[in-house]
Amino acid sequence: MADLHVSKKTISKLFSEMQGKRFVIPDFQRPYKWNIEKCETLWEDIENFTNTDAKKGSDYFLGTIVSYTNDDNNQEIIDGQQRITSFFLLLRSFYKKLEAMPEDDDVKGLKNQLAPCIWDINPISQKVSDMSKIHIESLVATEEDNGTFHKILETGNVKEFTVDNYSNNYRFFKQRCDEYASTNPLQWKELCVTILQKCIVLPIECDTPETALTIFSTLNDRGMPLSDSDIFKAQIYRSKNTAEKRKEFTETWKELSKICKQGNLSIDEVFRYYSHILRGRNLDKSKEVGLRKFYAEDTYQKLKETTLVPEIMTLANFWRYVNKGVLPNDDVTYEISNESRKYLHCLSRYPNEFWKYIISSFFIKNFEKDSFDTDFTQLLKKLVASLFVKFIHAPTVNAIKDDAYQACINISQGNPFNFRINWNEDLLVQDIDYHHSSRISRALLLLHAYLNDNQLGLIPVTFDIEHIFPKKWQNTNYNGWSQEDASLFLDRLGNKIVLEKKLNIQAGNGYFGMKKAKYELSNIAVIKDLASMSQNDWVKSDIENREANFKNDLIGFFKEQLSIK
Repeated sequence: MADLHVSKKTISKLFSEMQGKRFVIPDFQRPYKWNIEKCETLWEDIENFTNTDAKKGSDYFLGTIVSYTNDDNNQEIIDGQQRITSFFLLLRSFYKKLEAMPEDDDVKGLKNQLAPCIWDINPISQKVSDMSKIHIESLVATEEDNGTFHKILETGNVKEFTVDNYSNNYRFFKQRCDEYASTNPLQWKELCVTILQKCIVLPIECDTPETALTIFSTLNDRGMPLSDSDIFKAQIYRSKNTAEKRKEFTETWKELSKICKQGNLSIDEVFRYYSHILRGRNLDKSKEVGLRKFYAEDTYQKLKETTLVPEIMTLANFWRYVNKGVLPNDDVTYEISNESRKYLHCLSRYPNEFWKYIISSFFIKNFEKDSFDTDFTQLLKKLVASLFVKFIHAPTVNAIKDDAYQACINISQGNPFNFRINWNEDLLVQDIDYHHSSRISRALLLLHAYLNDNQLGLIPVTFDIEHIFPKKWQNTNYNGWSQEDASLFLDRLGNKIVLEKKLNIQAGNGYFGMKKAKYELSNIAVIKDLASMSQNDWVKSDIENREANFKNDLIGFFKEQLSIK
């Protein structure tokens, strides 16, 4: 059985006993994430505790710290690095304040208690000989500026315009420290003592990294606030059996984090998309389980597969390319044309994300084919038609969930994409009427704009919905319009159209004849068609006629893609 050492320790004892040693934040850990809000909560909790329960002899429990002793006799922190890092910043702010105070016995005594917590102390003089010999070292691979934290602890200063979490939080602690010392000079010293002597942690010190990671996973599976990908990272790291493989994985994870950040998606999202690829390969169309539970089955066996990390990286690169147009490297053979991006844009306005699971499955299965973009465009058209028709008929997740699972299976097995569609054209025309202000209305209007034969380029990712006849107008009865008409007509799809944000602002609430000049400046074909109309009025019959054409265009697209005559 692995050895564990568990003993309650004060902050003073935990930090000061690291003479000649360091807390090490391993490179597989996530970056320092605490923000000012969390630091403010910590400060206020300790301040309140100092003024209340601390006076009764109580302790303030800060939670557990999981670590193991590495080959250099340092403590590698597996769980608790956010708190430990924050306390180093807090203690350094107190020491910085003490350095600026006249050195009476109280100040000298507090400095003598604080200094061993942060630095190595000269065994003879019992003073700090070298402030660069701090008791913590961050090897976090995903942090762009690892030296910032160390420099703060060494100098007690922070650069004026730096905005990383280390700098922001240190400024906050220093400001609160200075303010409290100014307004409560006697209580300030008491607060310092409380932090050192009354704040308690429960270190769990392990003899192997495997034991520490097991405890870490167990604790976090029971509800401590870490993301699923943090757990996955630790499990994959643990499965690497040599230092060289662990280092290689750390660099890969650093690159994965960078890719996801650039692509405006999280690592958790990529793992979720990939889970549906695995479900498809295993012919699994059962109810979806939580992400952590899915990967935790069979003691995280899925995370140990040699194909997992390369495919996760490939998938992350694809979604960065979809979201931001950034190709991973010059060796990539696939591309996404504007024709494909039109339908991706429409799907991005769809009310849920099941389409992303299907697209991810298709990509991993087909991206190496020469015909990828042609096949991808065809898939996207069918997917848009299937999902939109399903939602129009039944606007719930349950209506598409089973079809989405089956689609991932079909695609992973090399079979064509197909949704079960109970098609009724007359009913669909009626159902579209109920969606003029629903969650899919923007997607329908965007799709209709792209179906215009003259729409060659992409519509801006962010666009506005323009009311052709304005929702607000100056006259209470303009050209036969009344408030009763407004409630029936103005929000209908026939009176709405996609328009660039800037032009929408410029067009304002003017009447049709006044707005046509702004419409002419648009790069969106359906807007240009409006601008070319000879009439200067836009009345109820225009809305009805345009809505009829709108429905005809959509129904025609749906019928074509779903092969319905």
